[in-house]
Amino acid sequence: MLKHKQGTSLQDPQAHALSHESWNRRTFLRMLGLSGAGSILLGSTPVTALASSQLATLLSAMEGERILVLIRLKGGNDGINTIIPVFDYSTYKSLRPGIAIPNNQIINLNPSFGIQNRMGALEKMWKDGDMKVIHNVGYPEQNLSHFRSSDIWATTSDAKVLESSGWLGRWLEDVNPDYLSKPPKMPPAIQIGGAGNLAFTNTKNDNMAVVVNDPEELARIAQSGRLYDPLDVPDCYYGEQLTYLRTLTNTTFTYAQGIETAYKAGKNTVEYPANLGAQLALVARLIKGGLGTRLYMVTLDGFDNHADQNNNHPALLENIAQSVSLFYQDLQTGGWADKVLAMTISEFGRRPEQNASQGTDHGAAAPLMLFGPGLNGNGFIGKNPNLKDLDEDGNLKFSTDFRQIYATVLENWLCIGSAEVDAVMGRRFDRLPTLGLQCSPATSTYNLQTRRLAMKVSTGQREVRVQYDLPESMAVQIRIVGITGQVLQEQNLGQRMSGEQQSNLRLKENILPGIYIVQILAGNRIGSEKAFLH
Repeated sequence: MLKHKQGTSLQDPQAHALSHESWNRRTFLRMLGLSGAGSILLGSTPVTALASSQLATLLSAMEGERILVLIRLKGGNDGINTIIPVFDYSTYKSLRPGIAIPNNQIINLNPSFGIQNRMGALEKMWKDGDMKVIHNVGYPEQNLSHFRSSDIWATTSDAKVLESSGWLGRWLEDVNPDYLSKPPKMPPAIQIGGAGNLAFTNTKNDNMAVVVNDPEELARIAQSGRLYDPLDVPDCYYGEQLTYLRTLTNTTFTYAQGIETAYKAGKNTVEYPANLGAQLALVARLIKGGLGTRLYMVTLDGFDNHADQNNNHPALLENIAQSVSLFYQDLQTGGWADKVLAMTISEFGRRPEQNASQGTDHGAAAPLMLFGPGLNGNGFIGKNPNLKDLDEDGNLKFSTDFRQIYATVLENWLCIGSAEVDAVMGRRFDRLPTLGLQCSPATSTYNLQTRRLAMKVSTGQREVRVQYDLPESMAVQIRIVGITGQVLQEQNLGQRMSGEQQSNLRLKENILPGIYIVQILAGNRIGSEKAFLH
């Protein structure tokens, strides 16, 4: 007898509703992260910009100007109605007699797999060698909760390990370890819709996404690059704190100005559909307008189809197919198509067997689609899905770990050094050479010059204690930095031996009670942490 986890099907309506309520509440709370904040609206589309000046420098310096676009299919996409296993159509049909796509509505991509005819806009991309599919993507011990599985995809943690930092947040922290005292200047990544994902959270639990939410405000902000005067504040500690908040907010508005400038400079040359199309139209316009951003995430919601799936899912797939096809046509007119790689992600697939409501419940493994000329040909990667050998929940077994795909894209598309990729991912994951991605010979692999130093800060009355671990003997300096970036106190601690260290610092009289940044500088390593000093 198959075991179904609570909240993964409509058979558990209360648990399922609570799961969604928790998911949405946690997502809302994440949008309130302080370290960077704001969503801006271009037209009616919300935009969130991710901030890190060094990553911007890194990605903009890469010759070839490669761009990665993540297409998030929120809710758990039904993989076998997306990439249909025609090689075992009889089993497929028997598992879902009411929602299987009829044979006469399938476009065969090869003798074994096809897409439903409402995805026909992708057929030319497949024939042109601009599309690949990876079968059975997932991870060990698949979690069937939307919220938890989304976190696993964002943090790259194991299923039973609670990790609070995201893979991109860790990368940003590594390439910009002193970001707390050097506010970002350019948005190296932009997320459209679906705010609150952990992918951009660092190890200090700071959300490195920047948010602003008002459409009319954007026009005003674009003219001056700011909304608040950071100098018109009281001459006291409260004024310093207010200056910090206004400076942080104005940094967001500076992003808004740059995005608005690129938006006006770029032009769409095709007519996009709504939903995902509107988002990709904006991405294409920003790319063609010269924004310089290298990482994008767009979101299409509505894939949690527990009932009446065929009244909704085919339209979503049609929206993906038309939007992606037009996106690359649009990019081609500006000479950008071969510089952009797009791929879909979703927290899980759906159960192969339909439920009693003509829908599908939460599943496990699912196909992942990639698009773009940079793939160097079409193809299917990985083992075929086996509909006759399901797991104990009745779900497809995974054969390709999604973290292998992340690592391959980081190293072979964005050309980030292998050791740095392994550090961001938490350990080494085998790369997938069959993806066909290659760094161009002119593109140099980036290696970190300044590295993050892990540290822990504790405070006492007029004293700071910092614990850290040195990999080798180094000269060490400790700093107290104001929240507007000025160095208020520093002390050279001399040469310290390798291993665990603790350094104490008595605070000067000018350090009033409040929030500050404590830094340790050791060789080419920097540790930064916010602390309340008193």
